[in-house]
Amino acid sequence: MFLVPLSVSPHSNTIQTSKLTLYETRARFFMVGSGADEESFRIIKIDRSLDSSGALAVTDDNIVYSRQEMMDLLKMIESGNVSTGGLRRVASCFGIVGFIKFLEGYYMILITKRSAVALIGGHYVYHIDDTLLLGITGQSEQFEQRSNDGMAQIQLIILTEARYIQSFCQVDLTKNFYFSYTYDITNTLQRNMTTASLRPNKIFIWNHFLLKNGFPSFGDTPPTSSDENPWCLPIIYGFVDQAKIPVFGHDIYLTLIARRSRYFAGARFLKRGVNNEGFVANEVETEQIVHDANTTLFDAAVARALRGGVGCNGANLGITSFVQHRGSIPLYWSQDISQLTPKPPIELNCVDPYHTATSLHFSNMFERYGTPLIVLNLIKFKEKTPREGILLPEFRDSIAYLNTHLPDHMKMRYVEWDMARANKSDDPQEVVEMLEAIAEEVFCETNHSTNKEPLRILGRLQTGITRTNCIDCLDRTNAAQFMLGKSALAHQLHSLGILPSASPQNVPFDSDACNLLNSMYQDHGDTIALQYGGSHLVNTMETYRKIGHWTSHSRDMIESIRRYYSNSFTDAEKQDAINLFLGNFIPPPPGNGTGPMIWDLPSDYYLHHDPDPLPKAKKRSYKKWWIDPEAAHPDHQNNTSGSANGTELEPYTTGNTIPTMIQDLFPVKADPEETFSAYYHPGTLTSFDRLYPSNMNRGGGGGSGGGNGMGPGYEFEGTILDLSPFAVRNNIATPFENTTNELDKDADVHGYPEGGLLIYGIREDGVLLWLKGGAVSEPTTTKDDSSQTPKDEKEKSKADKQDHQQPLPWWTTSALSMRLLDPHVSAGEMKEYKR
Repeated sequence: MFLVPLSVSPHSNTIQTSKLTLYETRARFFMVGSGADEESFRIIKIDRSLDSSGALAVTDDNIVYSRQEMMDLLKMIESGNVSTGGLRRVASCFGIVGFIKFLEGYYMILITKRSAVALIGGHYVYHIDDTLLLGITGQSEQFEQRSNDGMAQIQLIILTEARYIQSFCQVDLTKNFYFSYTYDITNTLQRNMTTASLRPNKIFIWNHFLLKNGFPSFGDTPPTSSDENPWCLPIIYGFVDQAKIPVFGHDIYLTLIARRSRYFAGARFLKRGVNNEGFVANEVETEQIVHDANTTLFDAAVARALRGGVGCNGANLGITSFVQHRGSIPLYWSQDISQLTPKPPIELNCVDPYHTATSLHFSNMFERYGTPLIVLNLIKFKEKTPREGILLPEFRDSIAYLNTHLPDHMKMRYVEWDMARANKSDDPQEVVEMLEAIAEEVFCETNHSTNKEPLRILGRLQTGITRTNCIDCLDRTNAAQFMLGKSALAHQLHSLGILPSASPQNVPFDSDACNLLNSMYQDHGDTIALQYGGSHLVNTMETYRKIGHWTSHSRDMIESIRRYYSNSFTDAEKQDAINLFLGNFIPPPPGNGTGPMIWDLPSDYYLHHDPDPLPKAKKRSYKKWWIDPEAAHPDHQNNTSGSANGTELEPYTTGNTIPTMIQDLFPVKADPEETFSAYYHPGTLTSFDRLYPSNMNRGGGGGSGGGNGMGPGYEFEGTILDLSPFAVRNNIATPFENTTNELDKDADVHGYPEGGLLIYGIREDGVLLWLKGGAVSEPTTTKDDSSQTPKDEKEKSKADKQDHQQPLPWWTTSALSMRLLDPHVSAGEMKEYKR
């Protein structure tokens, strides 16, 4: 991969601080940060008192210290502050989230616990597990002056400050916030690989406002080796999950990353449609990365490629990426929740004949993702009482109007389908078959990004994107995105040489690989639904496939009730917390006539919509409303105004080979040996059970041996076991084919198979096992019928009656009661007891 190396080079003054220690004196805080090698250190100074303008003073001397130099500096600071209490260690942490001020003084938010959740080419992605909110400045001079006004004013300020802190903390940083020290998680893998001087994507940096309070220059200029700030740690809000698919001993890493936009963010009924800057509610970018586990370090692979290493022209990195998008319908619409109804009526607030906000949104989409742009609309068409259908004509007209001015090669493709109506059909496969057809068709237009270069396929880039929406962009949207991801998985595995063809039939439903992907997308959908709607998904893929109907129906009812409660009673407080966290609302200083508090606002409409945009914005053309992606600047994603002020890198054609792309754009920034040492830590004692790759979620399948995942099975005691993760497991969840009758023959009257235990459908990770016991039935001897006595015939008749008794499934209540009332020991177990 073509990214900044994991550790600092010996002569560089830039390191990425990953381990921090905070010290304090009476007048200042000192933050000591070390790199991955723990031999290079940086120090910043944070003053407790504010400057003349009331801003926080954070000073970085831009010097890299050795360990001994750092210890000497701390000793000098301690000796200089002996009279005022010396130097005291406050806390150890793993990063700075940012700084926040409410009424009096600043607070610093620190990451105190983290856990690795993904590994992308040697670059770890972490989840925030715990944070610390630490007050760093005392009361201002204004507070001391107001203390003369009486205790009532002071108590009011203290109570208001405490209420702001409580509201701010409702954005739980320990749930679904992620960061990485060495990988730009705010950008897609393709953009990380193909854009020089890449800066973080401000759309997805949720701590952007918090970081600018302490580092005002953050995000203003492209990062360079001289001015890159190692203390600024961009954090995304969304979802990250990773698992590995074992294909006959060959591990493939499957990673799912969802990035939620910080613009026009909020709760379900309070954030609908689009604002006047073109940002939509519930905007989430989802990226599906599939790469070979053998590609451990991207940096080492790049260096090997440039030296002309072996295998596929030396650039066989084996990594693919597919990106899709979801977002609310880009129209001015809302829902009135004052009546506390489960489904409030939908209102079109404004009808713009030129579709200005819609054009801003799609212009930004062209700028970020290129062409083609496919719009998949899944809202309802026919309803007894028109609700969702109110938006359909306006959305359809806006797409048609905007397409009239686009060049032929850039025209948006609009696909609409009433998925909810199709789900009411008697055909259980109608929804799945339709989604599969749409997914394969749109995927072939946008393609995916890969730098794997086998003989049959050339490294390529994804051009364009599929934008999916329903009314909430939750249940139906997630099912459609899963089908897109399923189709993409087949193509990605084919690009890596795992599957012989890219047909979606090679990743069938009820296979271990598909079950794993379904489980990840369901977790992805549940997380996005909790963040936006307050509950898990109401309708899952099981609902649309019409399997597990009764359990699914009861679950759907519970989630509907949870969503209604959250939307009716807790969303307002959630929205206030998000507005505080993102800096949409800045508390006014205490005093008379300085403005209302956030909880006194009747609505936050003007926090997300400019009340007077005309004098500030440059007039846009109604005809040439788009930004040409073929002439865009590589840093276009930071253009939040939607105006064309730059261009994007022109996509590489098939004439540009992967090694040429690497050599032209991304020279190796560090010796691969340094990268190796920073990642593996060869001088540190560790164990495999403590390494993240050893504890990664694992899908079904596996086994040893060669093959491409579609090859022959493995013979065990005369039975063929299909160990491929792409083999279909039926509902009985037996990995054997045509063995159901044999199992029934060997099963006893209580449902237990003789000499073994059948484990049915473990759906969490698709693992389907047959645990074969060591017990063997005793051989039966044939006796002459003439020698049998009447007693023997009676016993034989009774035994035959039991043999012909239909065995009960072992999981049923009847089988459980029979086992408890009439304990039964098999012949094999009895023989084992007698030994």
